[in-house]
Amino acid sequence: MNTFGRIFRVSIFGESHGEAIGVVMDGVPEGLPLEAADFAADIARRAPGARGAEARGESGTVGTTPRVEADEPQILSGVVDGHTTGAPLTIIFRNANTRSGDYSDFDAMPRPGHADYVAAVKWDWANDPRGGGHFSGRITLPVVAAGVVAKKVLEGIDIQADLIEVGGCADKARWPELLAAAAAEGDSLGGVVQCTATGLPIGLGEPFFDSVESLVSHAVFSIPGVRGIEFGDGFAASRMKGSEHNDPFGADGPVKNGAGGINGGITNGAPLVFRVAFKPTSSIAKPQRTWNFAEDREDTLRIKGRHDVCFALRTPVIVEAMTAIVLADLL
Repeated sequence: MNTFGRIFRVSIFGESHGEAIGVVMDGVPEGLPLEAADFAADIARRAPGARGAEARGESGTVGTTPRVEADEPQILSGVVDGHTTGAPLTIIFRNANTRSGDYSDFDAMPRPGHADYVAAVKWDWANDPRGGGHFSGRITLPVVAAGVVAKKVLEGIDIQADLIEVGGCADKARWPELLAAAAAEGDSLGGVVQCTATGLPIGLGEPFFDSVESLVSHAVFSIPGVRGIEFGDGFAASRMKGSEHNDPFGADGPVKNGAGGINGGITNGAPLVFRVAFKPTSSIAKPQRTWNFAEDREDTLRIKGRHDVCFALRTPVIVEAMTAIVLADLL
């Protein structure tokens, strides 16, 4: 449910507008150097507004929510004298900049594209709906923190994720224009992230059900808003001939990488390459149709609050974190 991994185990907890959110990691090797400052760079890459844009090498703030939190990690257990102890490692982040009143209508009028309705039915209206509760994208902050630790486990392995499309456009120079236009319309855009992991040894992965693709897909699809994933040539492989898609072997391994670094669910020494599709932000300013359960009729919903025009801008570091968690567990 809220735990992933068998040996390097990650458990997340908390709600968007609760007291705090956090993560417990078990199976963390002892002796890793770790302090609060180690989390700053990746946390900033996930952050909204100017802080996140600067960390991502972008300019401006168009496209991300104006909700800004301090996001300072508090290490509660598993670290002594700046090194991990081998005991469970617990990190929390306090929530402060909340406006729960913006979400008061969603019990009666669930938001299209959100988990409001299904969560209320599943838990008999006992769930926390504020800010999306446990379904909020804010819960990816503890995942990023776990990714920082996992990257320390992956010595010699480099993981890099980048946004390669916004609103179907691969021309980065046009993104500010597209984001501004969507914001002016009260609408939103999706995006595509590409992730590459290099330096992997041959042999990671446990077929059948724990193939590398299976585990990475499982973890990545846990990120709110993911709609698809493809490895290597991906869906394009279905339109190729075998002679085009197959990766010939040389003395040092595959000489091309249509398989995305995986054969038979096992890493083959080539870079692990995959792409992730993120949907447009569901919370938009445009009026939307929904059902008013309090009045038993169709109604128009106008969503208040602070929301990303394109939350995909903030997701590359989350994809990296999930990938690192999977690879750390496999190692």
